[in-house]
Amino acid sequence: MSNSAVTPKIGLALGSGASRGWSHIGIIKAMLREGMEPDIVCGTSVGAMIGACYLAGNLEKLEKWVLDSSRTDVLKFFNVRPTQSGFVDSDRLRRFLHEYVATEDLCIENLPKRFAAISTDLQNGREIWFQEGGVAHAVRASMALPGLFPAVRHEHRWLVDGGLVNPVPVNVCRALGADVVIAVNLNSDVIGRRAQKKAEPGSGEKKGVLQKVKQTTIEYSSSFFSENKKQEEAPGLFVAITNSINIVQDRITRSRLAGDPAEVVIAPRLAHIGMLEFHRAGEAIEEGENCIRNAIEELRKVTGKT
Repeated sequence: MSNSAVTPKIGLALGSGASRGWSHIGIIKAMLREGMEPDIVCGTSVGAMIGACYLAGNLEKLEKWVLDSSRTDVLKFFNVRPTQSGFVDSDRLRRFLHEYVATEDLCIENLPKRFAAISTDLQNGREIWFQEGGVAHAVRASMALPGLFPAVRHEHRWLVDGGLVNPVPVNVCRALGADVVIAVNLNSDVIGRRAQKKAEPGSGEKKGVLQKVKQTTIEYSSSFFSENKKQEEAPGLFVAITNSINIVQDRITRSRLAGDPAEVVIAPRLAHIGMLEFHRAGEAIEEGENCIRNAIEELRKVTGKT
């Protein structure tokens, strides 16, 4: 019997985790170098974005952008005056997705491999699996984090971030035909850990008239209390929101992985990177590559790739 006849279909479940999601780039690159090309890719939130980008052939282009971007570049995505639906500039985000992730006319059914993006129905909390239609539209719906990104209208429903119901979509990979699922959990170490803040490039940028707004956004970008924050002081609004999201996603992920475990779980150690510190992509990508190197023997065993 030939080896190809018994080679299992590999599903890659890319989890939610905002800026920590850049580690998905390193994970995919390292897997491809090892000859472990996934047959099925499913993603939630930032996982949907990176998964779609990979299948659309834009991973290298996106990686270059994120590695070259600064905190200022990231802050350009935020409105000076937040609307009632979110802080992110929707038009700028849409243009970014079309340029670096998937063109406006690219549909999921035309991707080279099976793909699904997971979102949440805001009215009833049901999972919505995008398996057809516009790729960029599906990605926007999957990563519509309430309060930050506006909800996305789809077939008479308002959709928000899929991480609220299915942060690591192992079950979706299996439903699409995967025999072996490699899951990437970006939130395994963020609860109960305090960030070890590192000196960041550009921290001495000249202050401008929007500095107050930028500082608010920077606060939102950290998922933990700063080291000099007194314990008796109440956390800031955005810190409380991001920590709450982390707690919810961690609990849901633990429960769902217990009920439907993946053959391999990759868990990058990224607690030091705040939820919206997208400019720290280099650290996240490197950690993703390291995770695959450390798990290579286990991955070869379950996938049959030698």
